[in-house]
Amino acid sequence: MGRIAFRVVSVLLILAVGLGALAAWGYAQFVRPGPLTAQETVVIPRGAGLEEIAELLSRAGVIAEPMVFRLGARLLSAEKGLRAGEYAFPAQISARGAVELLQSGKTVVRRLTVVEGLTSAQVAEFVRSVDGLEGEVDGVPEEGSLLPETYHFEFGDTRQALLARMAEAMGKTLAELWATRAPDLPIETPDEAVILASVVEKETGLPAERPRVAAVFLNRLRKGMRLQADPTVVYALTQGKGPMDRPLTRADLKTPSPFNTYVSDGLPPTPICNPGRGALEAVLQPVTSDELYFVADGNGGHLFARTLKEHNRNVARWRKIQRERRQQAN
Repeated sequence: MGRIAFRVVSVLLILAVGLGALAAWGYAQFVRPGPLTAQETVVIPRGAGLEEIAELLSRAGVIAEPMVFRLGARLLSAEKGLRAGEYAFPAQISARGAVELLQSGKTVVRRLTVVEGLTSAQVAEFVRSVDGLEGEVDGVPEEGSLLPETYHFEFGDTRQALLARMAEAMGKTLAELWATRAPDLPIETPDEAVILASVVEKETGLPAERPRVAAVFLNRLRKGMRLQADPTVVYALTQGKGPMDRPLTRADLKTPSPFNTYVSDGLPPTPICNPGRGALEAVLQPVTSDELYFVADGNGGHLFARTLKEHNRNVARWRKIQRERRQQAN
């Protein structure tokens, strides 16, 4: 009996040593640097189980042994704590590091920048084209209701939710700026501020000019003068569906439309684009000015004038520049 007991104990010791060695090897494999030579992005779908996740990481080259990843995750009690999403796995990340990253939920943050001056139809089309978003766009948002800005999102966020965030951002920004507006402005509501800001946005691409352009339009409104803004004519002709592929003509300026501020008094009935914060600030906090006119200066900016006589000289100068450019082009 003594010999039998001795043999049993010996076998058990050998097994224990073997299991210990196997466990040590497994742990070493679990914590050793992985096979990735460069950062790799992997999407873990919602509802994916541990085996599916291990296979995804193995195919992406993040881990070398799916079994080691699965066993390690179970030993860490992390099996049910691995979160779905898009993850950026750094080079040489260990299987343990991969488990911890998936536990953290630190997914890749994507960025989408909506530039100032796009119409709502253009923004909606842009959002439709963005990779990583899900779902459809439920119609075109109201013109002027979206704030141009850089937005962060995660893989799998919905397009409609992102548009809702843009609308919420516009609402908050407008409320903030309206509360600190200059006194005695010839606009009565926040909606009118957005309408005029949209015209300012389309008239100049120079941030420093916006308050001055806004002042011109506000002065004209005070005097009962028509705005005579070319971008409103473009919107009347295109309805915001896209840019015009030709210059405006004199006939265009006579097009009957409530948006055409050459033939209609006051503001257009709605915004003509989505203005940014800078244009809104320019309208609600304009510079002090008695200027009533402006025209392109040929260098991307504008020449401003207080009188029609001065303005006509500036217009003549601009037309001369246009003629010279056409001659050079020919």
